[in-house]
Amino acid sequence: MTEITRKHVGDRMSQIVTHGETIYLAGQVGTAGASVAQQTQDCLDKVDALLAEAGSDNTRILQAVIWLADMKDFAEMNAVWDAWVPKGHAPTRACGESKLATPEYLVEVIVTAAKA
Repeated sequence: MTEITRKHVGDRMSQIVTHGETIYLAGQVGTAGASVAQQTQDCLDKVDALLAEAGSDNTRILQAVIWLADMKDFAEMNAVWDAWVPKGHAPTRACGESKLATPEYLVEVIVTAAKA
């Protein structure tokens, strides 16, 4: 049976869950009140740090789900995303509009990746 490992465990969620060679990250948000671009960069910086801790990196992302508080911010978010994703390593991805935890959050990024 494949072991499940959890890191940064809280009452509500874990930031990292690994099952076999697959890494699941909790949704990452940026600095509340910052621009969409800055919040996106904050999210991706957190994803980088969590993936490194779990033994992976952004070349190993299998899937990303991105929630925007308003789809009018799609191009601004994508400018940061496109600069971050390594050429030839784009994951499957979905992006939609949703109310986030607080009105100050504009972007949330959820990632599933493979271990390196």
